[in-house]
Amino acid sequence: MPNRLAQATSPYLLQHAENPVDWWPWEAEAFEEARRRGVPVLLSVGYSACHWCHVMAHESFEDGPTAEYLNSHFVSVKVDREERPDVDAVYMEAVQAATGQGGWPMTVFLTPDAEPFYFGTYFPPEPRHGMPSFRQVLQGVQQAWAERRDEVDEVAGKIVRDLAGREISYGDAEAPGEEQLGQALLGLTREYDAQRGGFGGAPKSPPSMVIEFLLRHHARTGAEGALQMAADTCERMARGGIYDQLGGGFARYSVDREWVVPHFEKMLYDNALLCRVYAHLWRATGSDLARRVALETADFMVRELRTAEGGFASALDADSDDGTGKHVEGAHYVWTPAQLTEVLGAEDAELAAQYFGVTQEGTFEHGASVLQLPQQESVFDAARIASVRERLLAARDGRPAPGRDDKVVAAWNGLAVAALAETGAYFERPDLVEAAVAAADLLVRLHLDEQVRLTRTSKDGRAGANAGVLEDYADVAEGFLALASVTGEGVWLDFAGFLLDHVLTRFTDESGSLYDTAADAERLIRRPQDPTDNATPSGWSAAAGALLSYAAHTGSAPHRAAAERALGVVKALGPRVPRFIGWGLAAAEALLDGPREVAVVAPDPADPAARGLHRTALLGTAPGAVVAFGTEGSDEFPLLADRPLVGGAPAAYVCRNFTCDAPTTDPDRLRTALGVAPTG
Repeated sequence: MPNRLAQATSPYLLQHAENPVDWWPWEAEAFEEARRRGVPVLLSVGYSACHWCHVMAHESFEDGPTAEYLNSHFVSVKVDREERPDVDAVYMEAVQAATGQGGWPMTVFLTPDAEPFYFGTYFPPEPRHGMPSFRQVLQGVQQAWAERRDEVDEVAGKIVRDLAGREISYGDAEAPGEEQLGQALLGLTREYDAQRGGFGGAPKSPPSMVIEFLLRHHARTGAEGALQMAADTCERMARGGIYDQLGGGFARYSVDREWVVPHFEKMLYDNALLCRVYAHLWRATGSDLARRVALETADFMVRELRTAEGGFASALDADSDDGTGKHVEGAHYVWTPAQLTEVLGAEDAELAAQYFGVTQEGTFEHGASVLQLPQQESVFDAARIASVRERLLAARDGRPAPGRDDKVVAAWNGLAVAALAETGAYFERPDLVEAAVAAADLLVRLHLDEQVRLTRTSKDGRAGANAGVLEDYADVAEGFLALASVTGEGVWLDFAGFLLDHVLTRFTDESGSLYDTAADAERLIRRPQDPTDNATPSGWSAAAGALLSYAAHTGSAPHRAAAERALGVVKALGPRVPRFIGWGLAAAEALLDGPREVAVVAPDPADPAARGLHRTALLGTAPGAVVAFGTEGSDEFPLLADRPLVGGAPAAYVCRNFTCDAPTTDPDRLRTALGVAPTG
């Protein structure tokens, strides 16, 4: 009989709907039930593309005797961390504080007042490697609950008090200046892996937000070292196994320093951020590789992650059927020499093995190789390689596909909207801009209520029950602002403004600090607040960037002041931990550059000269520049007010810091005005 998860909108929760465990979703009734029965709560947090979540589910949650023990002695609550990042953040902080590490699946035991007292991640079904079995953990917790309740309550109370004492107080309401951004660059240089690209050791995640900072820093100062680190890292990733050499798109991270073997799940947020980074790298350098990767990643998102409603699904699983009915990580993507021969014939298989670095020993498990593009002396015939790639992709499409997490997450869709809008505009691919508009339409139609409050997720056209968090408001605003600049439709600027008003009134305290949940959101054991970037921009730094762009578009002093206050955290953290505040550093670069405000006015937006000026404006590398495009006298954008044509011809106006250049009708002059700023 299905448990209470059968009506969930989360694919992860639905994966557990048929478990013999009597799961509850996160809701007040679950804790009331624990109170009524006098039992502790097992909180299990994961997400649908998580490999070890699937393993623990199969070993323990699908096991009858384990489920029976859980049902007798606990109230079991299952949470999708992607639906409830607030619940995940609060208890992950407790896990990390108690154990020094964290991860998913996250396993936490709580009192009926939701106070945590025992923690872990994955527990095996039998004791191994010094780890107790899950059953031993359950029995130990149950015994402590039954026999040492005072001790349990004392531990839980102490943990909650300790968490409350970890409130963030940065105290500096001033944004960083030249000195702090220079120190951040120096810190990144020290951690840079000059041999392999990227920062730090294994496992290695794509540093998309740091690369955005490096590109903006180069654009503003001309620092060649910053551009070199960005370009070399992008090339190494694009040639590595972390990038899908046949289908485009990036896996979540590399298990090694060389980018060879990925953790094969593909997340929407990684691909949105990296698509935009490669598009910006092309904008800065004209690199063919950057252009190809930006477009292939955009095409991957549209082809494999787009939902029937026009939004973008969250992820593709790492695991898939290996053809024998067994689910194996990477099965969909890896190749042996024999498999190449089967698809291509002996001669082309030899060519493919050399081109993609496939060896007899293999680079992955069981003699299989992850496809790469190793640097080599040989010159390859482009048409023959294209044919090989096409045939391999067609053969791969015949393999069982990885599972897809179909829920639409507002924040990640906001990132995808920004990436697809800009990539479509740069490379004259209107279909990509249309895909961005369709996703933005879905967010407005399904995720926004009458008060323009965001719902975090939807699935199959049905909105979820969970309120949007700060990153949702900030990233969706970011997407809408990018769409406004690309399409010339001021309605997207208006919607961004509505969302950012919520940031000012519901997510910001009187000191200017930002919280991840709204003031009127569900009360947890503490109000989560994390300014550091992880796999995505933190809500804090994303909000700073969006507030700054909106202020540049509208001249709004409150939004500008809020952005500057929010960037105070970058002044504190940028010089110390630059790898973990890349988006904040990128926003700080925009602030130091102005950011520049560009208005392109035209007698007719379809006029080729007007479109040329508009595209030139979008291709400017000035950090965080905003672009308004429309007809003379239009009220679509505040920046278009009082901007006449020049001699009846389309014209561009560039302003920053309350000073404007003379209007120009010449794309070359506009290009110069939006390029590298003079140093000194």
